[in-house]
Amino acid sequence: MCVVCGCAGDGSQVTMEGHGHAHPPSPYSPAARRAKSGAPAIRRAEPAHAGASHVAVDPTSGDLHFGAGAAKVSVPGMSQARAIRLETDILGENDRVAAQNRAQFAAHAVTALNFVSSPGSGKTTLLCATIEALKARAPGLPVAVIEGDQQTSFDADRIRATGAPALQVNTGKGCHLDAPMVAEAFARLHRHDHGEERSLLFIENVGNLVCPAMWDLGEAAKVAILSVTEGEDKPLKYPDMFAASALMLVNKIDLLPYLNFDIERCIAFARRVNPAIEVIRVSATTGEGMGDWLTWIESRLKADAVASLRAGIVRSTAS
Repeated sequence: MCVVCGCAGDGSQVTMEGHGHAHPPSPYSPAARRAKSGAPAIRRAEPAHAGASHVAVDPTSGDLHFGAGAAKVSVPGMSQARAIRLETDILGENDRVAAQNRAQFAAHAVTALNFVSSPGSGKTTLLCATIEALKARAPGLPVAVIEGDQQTSFDADRIRATGAPALQVNTGKGCHLDAPMVAEAFARLHRHDHGEERSLLFIENVGNLVCPAMWDLGEAAKVAILSVTEGEDKPLKYPDMFAASALMLVNKIDLLPYLNFDIERCIAFARRVNPAIEVIRVSATTGEGMGDWLTWIESRLKADAVASLRAGIVRSTAS
């Protein structure tokens, strides 16, 4: 199958807007598999443009790096130039909606935080513990959650059990939330009866350390959660995520005595890709570090309140 147009790759003519072509017969097409003359030889794929290969080969080990081209990604059947155009078009539309989300959040005095991590990092458990802790520390603070997963409402149900309103967003085959999803969820979830007070919106993204890094949802900040049950080299393996995050929460630190995890090395790696990233060590189970985490949240709420006040002054002056 051609991942650009969805055709079967068996030599049929295909015409789509911006993508008209005829494919050579593929040895993996259904027609070829039905052939009785034996398996055809596998042909080596050629670069989209002569002399412009997007694959780098380590001369010592022979390791392959498919992100060496201008697009930083390899898609079968797609040139680097087309990949860049598609990414620009798709992300450009997403960023337009993200800007609208950001304006909506500001208009309704909402501070939105985008939780990102790999699956199993403890995002939902930490989020539930955070909501419970905020009830005691800031009982008047409205908190809501947009919960992202591919399927099920398990995590949203756990959030709702804390008493906080939550809306599940299932992405199907999608590996991340995007700005239009958040816009629709916010419109259905947000309460308009809290007056001028600030409120907090947690957006728990789909568990994935790759795709959510590049999708702006209109949030005030991305918060990356990395548990000590993962490798300390994650910031270097998935640098885009940690480069895009304002804060890294090193979670499950109560398990450190039982693991071979160098937390200082992990923090050093994160700051290698993002020197400005803040780091807080937490345990949702024991409560260690939760005070520092809540203080960080309060600082974001205050910063947004000051920014809104200044924006209001600027608007009133301009008017």
